[in-house]
Amino acid sequence: MWIIIGILLVTILIIVFEVPPLWKKRKKKELIVFSFLLVFGTGLCIAQSLAVKIPNPLDLITFIYKPLSDVMMKLLK
Repeated sequence: MWIIIGILLVTILIIVFEVPPLWKKRKKKELIVFSFLLVFGTGLCIAQSLAVKIPNPLDLITFIYKPLSDVMMKLLK
């Protein structure tokens, strides 16, 4: 519980320091991307602190390219 509160406090600090300059310069695209990445990262940090199993992106890449790699290895032997 305290870890989640700490994560949220750090997220609030990041928002306080980063959003006003983007807002003043009217950089709406950057603000949208920043917000999306911050929410995504905060969600992942909270999920990890709750010991939720987060899938590794490398597993998907391996699943997709392993058959191709096997075929190429057979062709090159």
